[in-house]
Amino acid sequence: MSIKADKKGLVLVTVLWLMVILMAIVATVGRNSRLDTKVSLSTTEELRCKWACRAGIEKAIGVLYEDLRESDCLTDLWSDNEEDFNDIMLTGGRFTVRAVDEASKLNINTATRGQLLALPNMVEDVADAIIDWRDKDDTPRPGGAEAGYYENLQFRYVARNGPFRTIRELLMVKGVSEEFFFGEDTNFNGRLDYNERDGDASPPHDDEDSELDPGWIAYLTCYSYDNNTDADGNSRVNINNAEERQLQNSLSITGSQARWIVENRPNNGYQSIADLINNNSPKQPQRSSGRDSDEAEPMDLQTFSQIADMITVSSEQRILGRVNVNTASEDVLTALLGGGDTAVLVAQDIIAYREGLMYGMQSIGELLQTVSIDKFKSIANFITTRSNVYTTRCVATADRGQTDGLSLQTEAVVDRSTSPYGILYWYQGASLR
Repeated sequence: MSIKADKKGLVLVTVLWLMVILMAIVATVGRNSRLDTKVSLSTTEELRCKWACRAGIEKAIGVLYEDLRESDCLTDLWSDNEEDFNDIMLTGGRFTVRAVDEASKLNINTATRGQLLALPNMVEDVADAIIDWRDKDDTPRPGGAEAGYYENLQFRYVARNGPFRTIRELLMVKGVSEEFFFGEDTNFNGRLDYNERDGDASPPHDDEDSELDPGWIAYLTCYSYDNNTDADGNSRVNINNAEERQLQNSLSITGSQARWIVENRPNNGYQSIADLINNNSPKQPQRSSGRDSDEAEPMDLQTFSQIADMITVSSEQRILGRVNVNTASEDVLTALLGGGDTAVLVAQDIIAYREGLMYGMQSIGELLQTVSIDKFKSIANFITTRSNVYTTRCVATADRGQTDGLSLQTEAVVDRSTSPYGILYWYQGASLR
């Protein structure tokens, strides 16, 4: 009996061990199966989000192409388009896209030291380092840094000594931190979200106030330029080399006014179209009879405003770094004007004036309606009313029924002046930082 009992006990133990092993196998297979399912789901969601982001970028580009090019302002559909840009539903997900005018920012490759210093949180050492990074020499400014500094870092690299190619290249410059560069608007939606005003409770670090700090990436660009053409796409007339007859015919001005432009042309040429006017310029044409005269007639403010978009002092087809006064923020306009309390007031006046216009200013000459001649002359070479390059940012989210699935972000810098459009920068990933 004891032998049979021992055998039965051994069989029972064996069966129990087999059950344990089978259960372990089932659990392992089940876990692997769940992992495979999650990986498969994640891969599917990533693929959906990838193409949803592409759809969002293409949607924004389509709106940019449909936009009229005579001028660009914040009431255009690329800027004010909640219906077509927010929470657009697709099969298995949705996307939200936003377009930002790169000409609404200071161009880091052309901005002066004074303009850089007028930006929020900017200091002299960083401004000097930025200029050292982009200039061609190897002589550091008082607070700046040249090749010797970067090549002696623990992880050394070479300074550009040339124009910035992407705006994130600024993070390589001495003294530029992510905190100042990205600010609090880490998702680039232009709004102050809860995590962006809760201190250190959740990323990013913020000051817990009710104002959004967008960081330098909202104020600086390296892509902006202005085509040297008027609102109709015609090449502008260069007042430094055009003859009287060309000036008269192309600009529809009187022979007397054309003669004045030629006779008052400096030996080294006009440095700005604003050199045609000064505080003594008459407000309207001096001759009201319509008859021309052999005498030169000074350029009046009314005529200048009418022809400002049609004239130039440059032979370049593209002029880098022009700021669109229709889309620039108060901070950018203030920096453009050199900073200070007076600059803030002038910037606010410009914004108030443009908000009263349905389609924004059509020509920079319209600024004379709201700023002094001296202020206009100080910024005339830096401004435009049209834009070519836009940053489009799209966030796509997969749909898991009752909850949201994977999210993917895409950023594309688009030049709409070419056909087909040009992509100057592309990034896709979980974070745009």
